[in-house]
Amino acid sequence: MAEFKIIKQCGKARLGEFTTVHGTVKTPAFQNVATCGAIKGALDAYDLKDVRAQVQLCNTYHLHVRPGDELIKELGGLHKFTGWDGPILTDSGGFQVFSLAKLRQIKEEGVTFASHIDGRRIFMGPEESMRIQSNLGSTIAMAFDECVENPSTYEYSKKSCERTTRWLIRCKEEMARLNALPDTINKNQLLFGINQGCVYDDLRIEHMQRIAELDLDGYAIGGLAVGEPKEDMYRIISVVEPYAPKNKIRYLMGVGTPGNIIESVSRGVDLFDCVMPSRNARHGQLFTMNGIININNAKYMKDDTPIDPDCDCPTCRRHSKAYIRHLFKAKEMLAMRLCVTHNLYFYNTLMEKIRDSLENGTFDEFREKYVDLLDTRI
Repeated sequence: MAEFKIIKQCGKARLGEFTTVHGTVKTPAFQNVATCGAIKGALDAYDLKDVRAQVQLCNTYHLHVRPGDELIKELGGLHKFTGWDGPILTDSGGFQVFSLAKLRQIKEEGVTFASHIDGRRIFMGPEESMRIQSNLGSTIAMAFDECVENPSTYEYSKKSCERTTRWLIRCKEEMARLNALPDTINKNQLLFGINQGCVYDDLRIEHMQRIAELDLDGYAIGGLAVGEPKEDMYRIISVVEPYAPKNKIRYLMGVGTPGNIIESVSRGVDLFDCVMPSRNARHGQLFTMNGIININNAKYMKDDTPIDPDCDCPTCRRHSKAYIRHLFKAKEMLAMRLCVTHNLYFYNTLMEKIRDSLENGTFDEFREKYVDLLDTRI
């Protein structure tokens, strides 16, 4: 079992430590998204150490389709395969099934859909998702859930929540079976349940109450950051928080901007993940403590200063804005690598600054100063 220890609280915001078989995570924390076992932008597991990452997040669906979870198991699991020795979270594949698959059929057993790579028919349900994640040997496995479109009707959202709960019970039973097998890579694999309910407060509360009874290792809030106004997202977090187990880690899936993270920490969230820092970096959009810059702008053509003079990342220590802008214009791959390095370092050290402010009792001042500033384009 995992242990989550709350060290200090400032209002709803929590400073904590999450102990797993692959190491202890200081929270609040950002999980670095390595969809196919690699950060897009040519960073490897050893680069993740340089950007002060604590957790790597890999994608169950993508790794199942290619190269195959059974192959990864044969090669010793994700840790050995990628070279990352810290905690790894694998998402259940549910989001990809519902976002990538054009043709899908949902039944009580699970979902049948076409692979986005070669069109072959794939079936995935709770048991299949758990078996794939067990083969991957991740530290944390996410339960298989249904991600409903937003907006969805109240009636459909209610039925979907009920199905997701039934699927979660099956996930828990299958994980217990898998963790007891002699050839399982990680017999201490943890299970997080996912709260759903679209933007309906009562469905969210009812669903969190129901899944809290299952005494899981952690609890995620899913189905947000999919296009709804951020006010709705903040409202749902605030509505659900009182019903999430106090002694368990909380994970807001797919979020978000630096401002989103600060606001969500203030509402009691401990874990985050988002493709935004690496995706935006690959297009030259860079985060700094003074706001967001676009390195492609002509004004940086002769700028010999680093992206952020106060940043200690490998990119800012070694290279100028002028050089990085030149790399983008010359379509050099190095441009993406340098910028992804910077943005992930920014996100991971932002979490350090948040933790420091919680420890020092200055989180409210930190939030006041940075919540809007960090999301502002310079």
